[in-house]
Amino acid sequence: MRLAAKRIACLLAALSISWLQPVCANVRLPRLLGDGVVLQRDAKLNVWGWADPGEPVNIEFRGRTYQTRTGQDGKWKTWLPPQQPGGPDRMTVSGNNSIVLNEVYVGDVWICSGQSNMELPIARVRELYENDILSSFNPYIRHFLVPDRYNFKNPEDDLPDGRWESANPQTVPNFTAVGYFFARELYERYQVPIGLINTSLGGSPVEAWMSEQALEQFPQHLATAVEFRNDSLIQRITEQDTRRSDDWYALLDSRDKGLQGSWADPDYDASKWRTMRLPSFWDEAGLGTESKPVNGAVWFRKEITLPPAMAGKPAKLKMGRIVDADTTYVNGKAVGNVTYQYPPRNYEVPAGLLKAGRNVITVRVTSNIGRAGFIKDKPYRLSVGGADFDLAGDWQYRLGATMEPLQPQTFIRWKPLGLYNAMLAPLLNHRIKGVIWYQGESNTKNPREYAQTFPALIRDWRKHWNQGDFPFLYVQLANFMEAKDTPSSSEWAELRESQLKTLRVPKTGMAVAIDLGEWNDIHPLNKKHVGRRLALAARRIAYGEKGVAHSGPIYKSMKVKKDKIILSFTDTGSGLMAEGGELSQFAIAGADKKFVWAKAQIEGDKVVVWSDAVPEPVAVRYAWADNPQGANLYNKERLPASPFRTDNF
Repeated sequence: MRLAAKRIACLLAALSISWLQPVCANVRLPRLLGDGVVLQRDAKLNVWGWADPGEPVNIEFRGRTYQTRTGQDGKWKTWLPPQQPGGPDRMTVSGNNSIVLNEVYVGDVWICSGQSNMELPIARVRELYENDILSSFNPYIRHFLVPDRYNFKNPEDDLPDGRWESANPQTVPNFTAVGYFFARELYERYQVPIGLINTSLGGSPVEAWMSEQALEQFPQHLATAVEFRNDSLIQRITEQDTRRSDDWYALLDSRDKGLQGSWADPDYDASKWRTMRLPSFWDEAGLGTESKPVNGAVWFRKEITLPPAMAGKPAKLKMGRIVDADTTYVNGKAVGNVTYQYPPRNYEVPAGLLKAGRNVITVRVTSNIGRAGFIKDKPYRLSVGGADFDLAGDWQYRLGATMEPLQPQTFIRWKPLGLYNAMLAPLLNHRIKGVIWYQGESNTKNPREYAQTFPALIRDWRKHWNQGDFPFLYVQLANFMEAKDTPSSSEWAELRESQLKTLRVPKTGMAVAIDLGEWNDIHPLNKKHVGRRLALAARRIAYGEKGVAHSGPIYKSMKVKKDKIILSFTDTGSGLMAEGGELSQFAIAGADKKFVWAKAQIEGDKVVVWSDAVPEPVAVRYAWADNPQGANLYNKERLPASPFRTDNF
């Protein structure tokens, strides 16, 4: 009777509490401790889980047994002594039941966090790295993807989903691209298992990843976090956002003459449509203006002629990058759809769709706010049987419908604290080697605050992981947006400066990416070199390799000598160099702080800067722009110098 009563009580308890709470009778492990897990080598290991209060738990691993007992809170934890790298090994965890992990590896565990440039999977850059994907089979590189979630109320104990996957051509397209190339570099050098825990979310600001204790230093962010503990507020905002968006797109579709008139039909008579040269923004062709853009739906159409040998063959259609959303048709059949502006439009045209002779490509582009159109310096082409057809040039177009701008959604998931509680807190029991971080784009509107929030995040994570000053390596923002002809102010440059200042925090390293960006894409494709530069920082900071050049030149100090300024640097490696010609992107100013382009030359381990227009200089800036095109100060290991200014450091 007692046993039956206990089972009934357990069942009722299990039904009445959330899945995050201990379930009666059965020992349970966190999602992170699953088959294929990587445990941190050479460190005291934490194994933890849940069971009945008072229930004994045994852990068998590598020929030894470790014992613990579940506390009254239903949680248990035990420590294993430091382990040598290797695997796979078996781990058995037993109480009233047994759990067997058949693949357990011991190596180095790295947290991969930040926003979209860390989240971005290899699948998004597949065409650059097809050979890397094909050769990716390696059971000792493993990836765990943390589900995207938020929680403003409390730090969570576990994750609702997730599993460890080994690198191979089928799985690696879903790995974080930066993280994978980082891991591959480390594995090739140290030959130990590398575990990547990918906890990142596109668009997330730094404050979303900070704990409540850390946010106490930033009252405005803490107040926002507290505000969003209100479930009814979240529900109301979500419903309002959804209804507003649904209504807007429904009205657009009802107004769109192209949908009503079958403008995607290849036989539709478009002889009266106007012509626009693509790629370009609509307003460049007179459809609205830059200050008052047209929003709604615009249809584009282009006819191409194919030889009989290409009829029926499958093809690849590249439509570059489109702001905002598109549906693309070939001969009246939809071949692709992307609902927001950033992903590249790489569409597959199925066999049998293309014909000999006349073929029609139609693109319906929708814009809900701001400027819209086709972004320049991206590929626009149709590839059939090894032949490429350039699609840039004249396209016919017609306005399908105009709309008032759609008010942006609230993006609740980006609010302070939410991601820390749901996507970081469940990881804190897992011992790690360090963190790689790629984030900052979403904080460029307040770059000076980032000089406080980012170091605060690092301290916060180290405090809650409770394993000392583990290495924290991060990527400085890449170059982005159109280049300017004259020296100017730049929020992106200011945020890079805040990232540069963060090197003052112990055991941090920064990968400079000022030469790896793309002016027309906030998600630059070259993730391999970013991963390599992070790996260089890891070799020096995390693994203690002496003599490795892990950074490009970092500004140290300046000295005024008559009409010139002499700059000194750290991390000059085996010497300074100008990549591709004379030094560029140096600006100089006098007491009036009016910066002009300057001449610069390398003299030994220093850079001398001057301008005939500034006889009494007081300050220098280097690569101080959103996109400092042509910045070319490197060390001879070909690592770029970080942008800097001497007037505010």
